[in-house]
Amino acid sequence: MRHFLMIAGLVAATSVAAADKPVLTVYTYDSFVADWGPGPAVKKAFEATCDCDLAFVSAGDGAALLSRLLLEGKDTKADVVLGLDTNLTAKAAASGLFAPHAPVAEKFDLPVAWDDPIFVPYDWGYFAFVYDKTKVKTVPHDFKELAASDLKIVIEDPRSSTPGLGLLLWVKSAYGAKAGDIWKSLAHNIVTVTPGWDAAYDMFLKGEADMVLSYTTSPAYHLISEKDDSKAAAPFSEGHYLQVEVAAKVAGTHQGALADRFLAFMTTPAFQGLIPETNWMYPAVTPPEGLPKGFETLIQPVKALLMSDKDAAAATPAAVTEWQAALSR
Repeated sequence: MRHFLMIAGLVAATSVAAADKPVLTVYTYDSFVADWGPGPAVKKAFEATCDCDLAFVSAGDGAALLSRLLLEGKDTKADVVLGLDTNLTAKAAASGLFAPHAPVAEKFDLPVAWDDPIFVPYDWGYFAFVYDKTKVKTVPHDFKELAASDLKIVIEDPRSSTPGLGLLLWVKSAYGAKAGDIWKSLAHNIVTVTPGWDAAYDMFLKGEADMVLSYTTSPAYHLISEKDDSKAAAPFSEGHYLQVEVAAKVAGTHQGALADRFLAFMTTPAFQGLIPETNWMYPAVTPPEGLPKGFETLIQPVKALLMSDKDAAAATPAAVTEWQAALSR
C-alpha cells in the first residue's frame, strides 16, 4: 500500500509541477499554426529551452490579428502577437497595447534597415501573382496587362488579410492617384475576395482561378515539397511590394520576461531555419546553412516597393474606400 501511496504522490507532484509551468500565449495567423506550418516545430523547439508551455491561438489572417487585439484591448489573453507586418505596425504601436522588447543579439538580413523598439521581424517576402505554367500561356507583366486579359484572379480582403492590404498598397505605390482606375479595370478579373490567404490559395490549387495573390516565394513550396515546377510568380515591371512580418510583446502581459525570451528565440537558427520550408518566406536572419536549394530559382523583383509604416497607415483608409468603390460597380 505504501508503494502505491508513494507512486500516487509522485504522480500528484508531477501534475502540480506541470500545472505550475508558465504559459506563453501567442496570437498568430491560421497558416502559421497549420500542421504544415512553422507552429508545431516552433512550439517543440521553444518548449525544449524554456520549461514552459507555448500556446498558439489562431485568429484568422494577419490583419485580423490586430482587429482582435483592438477589440479585446487590455483584457486580451495574448502575451505575444506574431503575424503583423509593416503596413500595420504604426496603427498597432499607436494603440498602446504593445511594449518595447528586450534587446535581441542578431543582426537582421532584410532589404530594409531595421531598428524598431517594439516589433521584431521574423521573415520577409514580396507579393506576387502566382500561376500554373501549364495553364497560363500569356503571362501579364504588369497590372495593366492583367486587367486587359481574361485571366481570373482571386485576392484577399485588405480589411482582414495582410496580403490583401499589401496588394492595395502595391497598386497605390505603383500608380498613385490612378490606383482607382487600375482597380476599376481589374474588377472583371476578380473571381472573389477571400478573408485570408489560405482560402485564396486553396481556390487557385483547385483550378477556380488562373492566378492568386501570394508571394514570389510560393513556387518554392511546390518545387521543394512536391517536386512540381509548374507554379511560378509573374514578374511585374512596376515592381513588387515588400512585406516584413513581425511579432511584438503585449503591454499587459504577465509573462514579460518569457515573451522577451520568445522574441529573442525568433531570431535564432532554431526558429529562422524553419521559415524557408514551413512558412515559405525569406528568413529575417539567414541560417548558417543558407537557403534551401530551389530558392535560387525564384524571380527577383526589378524594383522593391514599400511605404513607411506611417505612410501605409495614412494611406490605408482611402485606399480601402477606393478599392470598395471600384469593385462594387
